[in-house]
Amino acid sequence: MGERTGFLKWGRINPKRRPVSVRVHDWREVYEPFEQDTLKLQAGRCMDCGIPFCNFGCPLGNLIPDWNDLVYRDHWRDAFERLHATNNFPEFTGRLCPAPCETSCVLGINQDPVTIKQVELEIVERAWSEGWIQPVLPSVRTGKRVAVVGSGPAGLAAAQQLTRAGHDVVVFERADRIGGLLRYGIPEFKMEKRYLDRRLDQMRAEGTEFRVNVNVGVDVAVPELRQFDATVLAGGATAARDLPIPGRDLRGIHQAMEYLPIANRVQQGDLPEPTITAAGKRVVIIGGGDTGADCLGTVHRQGALSVHQFEILPRPPDQRAPTNPWPTWANVFRVSSAHEEGGERIFSVNTERFVGDEHGNVRALVAHEVEMVSGRFEKVEGTDFELPCELVLLAMGFVGPERAGLIEGLGVSLDARGNVARDGSFMTSVPGVFACGDMGRGQSLIVWAIAEGRACAAGVDRYLVGDTQLPVPIEPMARPLL
Repeated sequence: MGERTGFLKWGRINPKRRPVSVRVHDWREVYEPFEQDTLKLQAGRCMDCGIPFCNFGCPLGNLIPDWNDLVYRDHWRDAFERLHATNNFPEFTGRLCPAPCETSCVLGINQDPVTIKQVELEIVERAWSEGWIQPVLPSVRTGKRVAVVGSGPAGLAAAQQLTRAGHDVVVFERADRIGGLLRYGIPEFKMEKRYLDRRLDQMRAEGTEFRVNVNVGVDVAVPELRQFDATVLAGGATAARDLPIPGRDLRGIHQAMEYLPIANRVQQGDLPEPTITAAGKRVVIIGGGDTGADCLGTVHRQGALSVHQFEILPRPPDQRAPTNPWPTWANVFRVSSAHEEGGERIFSVNTERFVGDEHGNVRALVAHEVEMVSGRFEKVEGTDFELPCELVLLAMGFVGPERAGLIEGLGVSLDARGNVARDGSFMTSVPGVFACGDMGRGQSLIVWAIAEGRACAAGVDRYLVGDTQLPVPIEPMARPLL
């Protein structure tokens, strides 16, 4: 390593967020530029620990110590080559990934871990600014055609790998723009869509074909997929978990993925104003995960009167619990940029029913506290309360892929969790049909989606030509779900 004692000399420095009073009035990304000299020292904190647990903590198997060392030595081009060797889209993960690599960093046993995520982001942005990222054209053409259904991170990763292997790849997307949740689920303040468009331009130049407004299984009949030599299912786990309690049919109660895409469409110029807005309303977000935080930051920017965010689980501890040791994912209390901007977080609470007004609009909800008893949530008697609200957003996660249309039409088998079943090469029960990302894994992280897309592409390539030179970072069930 360039500086073996760097972790003793320099402490962790996190990227600074723009002032709350400024950023809630725009939709630009929340972080300020990171000084390159500071970044060099942050990369120099990497310990040369011998066994890089960060590599295993990253589903992509990123060569983290390698590019930390190269950044510290000011060898940026080499650092970029190492980074791109395992990750098609570092600009996405560098902004959106929760960084499981950092919670498995050896330095994190008793100190603050290396700022791996920020180093990753700065490497790829340097590569874009220097013009190092260019279309990678295949040296041979196989004549094989592959359909990729879904254009989220898993579908895009699979498509890029297969195109570079020499296959003719067509990506089908039912929305009007490419990107899946990257486009319509992630708010602009977390990732400006110009970064997505920049990468899509590279993919088009490489030869990947994109077709939008095509819902395969509805607009295009499933039998038409037979014109392709292989099909990759990468449609995600888009069946949202609902809350079937009294009053659910009242107006003003929406799934997060009904609400967030509208806000993104406004930012892209498709709509003059949102058709679902938090402006001047008392808002309750049910669900304490990343999607709930995305809703939280969005309602702040729309001018909500007040915001409460409910989570049925208890508040996580500030430090690792004894039952949650390093190098596992640290289940600790975190404050995202959206939480920093305001709103009240309420833990260990369950919503019992919604209350409407005389016009059929939600005006309040009734909830109570809960506690865990023998592995089940039990009501804490005497804790009932009513909270006024005019907008309720359900952000409780997803239960799996939508089955109507494509999945039912193909007749692929499902696993015990309701996801598309696949073998070690990512092939489903239907020969020539593969599945990757949340559609096969269940709701998970963007870094898992990219890793599965890359591994699935290797399986498809081997199926089509008998062998593959594409890297195989993972097998479907070779690592924990998170």
